[in-house]
Amino acid sequence: MNQVRWGIMGNAGIAKTQVMPAMQRDEQSKLAAIASLSGKAEETAQQFAIGKVHSSYEALLADPDVDAVYIPLPNSLHKEWVLKAAEQGKHILCEKPAALNAAEMAEMAEACRQHGVIFMEAFMYRFHPQHQRVRELIASGEIGEVRVFRASFSFFLSEPKGNIRMDRQLGGGSLYDVGCYCVNSLRYVLGEEPVEIHAFGKVDAEYGVDTVMTINAKLNSGIAAVLDCGFEMHDRQQYEVVGTKGSIIVPRAYRPDLAGGDGLIQVVKNGVLEREETVSGDQYLNQVRHFTECVLKGGEPSYSAENTLRNMKVIDACYESLHEGRIVSLPQG
Repeated sequence: MNQVRWGIMGNAGIAKTQVMPAMQRDEQSKLAAIASLSGKAEETAQQFAIGKVHSSYEALLADPDVDAVYIPLPNSLHKEWVLKAAEQGKHILCEKPAALNAAEMAEMAEACRQHGVIFMEAFMYRFHPQHQRVRELIASGEIGEVRVFRASFSFFLSEPKGNIRMDRQLGGGSLYDVGCYCVNSLRYVLGEEPVEIHAFGKVDAEYGVDTVMTINAKLNSGIAAVLDCGFEMHDRQQYEVVGTKGSIIVPRAYRPDLAGGDGLIQVVKNGVLEREETVSGDQYLNQVRHFTECVLKGGEPSYSAENTLRNMKVIDACYESLHEGRIVSLPQG
């Protein structure tokens, strides 16, 4: 096999605008089939020259010409279809958040292990080279010892009515939608896990989902982190690593593709911008290519199911703290 034959589950916007075009750019990928319950699969199939259109997700999973599936369904449906895909022996690229809680993710990871399929949560930002450059700068000691990490991801949701992000039954809420990136980048960039979480926020009285959340986290090393996300603030998608000698600011942390793929790293010392570095990359293509190489060569993704499980445990702690109004400790190991 020299190509991974993809089946697309659903007709989501992120699939059509970002992931499927990335699959077309990847020489190791073939868009083989699509299934959608919205009745728009035929139109999408024509747009992307997909040969097969299935009327149900079950039919897509039963298709012998599909090696792997991409699942951009609503968050509440991820577990069901990951389990069914694993049972059919399909490798799985699943949109974030992969599950609604750590218990779901543990079940999903075990199913994928038992059926011998590769699973990866689609945190595409991790595949942009700007973050590896940040890690290199931290390791070099240029900003001294890290003391604080800050991350923000927000946008203003002007029309909440009918928006899937506001549907509690489908896994809505700002932490699931954008705050999960802040949690993930804290863990990825610093290579540590939080040991304490204290979350504050606003839960919309009508919809029952969080629309603003701020998270204070403590890492085992003593580093402090402040993360915030929401649907009631202007567009922000950045993180900052603050050290004893300076700071590293990444103002296009999660969606550098909106700037043509150009990531930006700013090094600040004594309140003065010392220099900027532009780091270019195609994070969606890099994500797809990494996954297809794992399938073709039988390798383990750099972002593993176990890592996704640890991320979900932190998200669980955030929601527990928010709803119970207390500091939540996370077991280590």
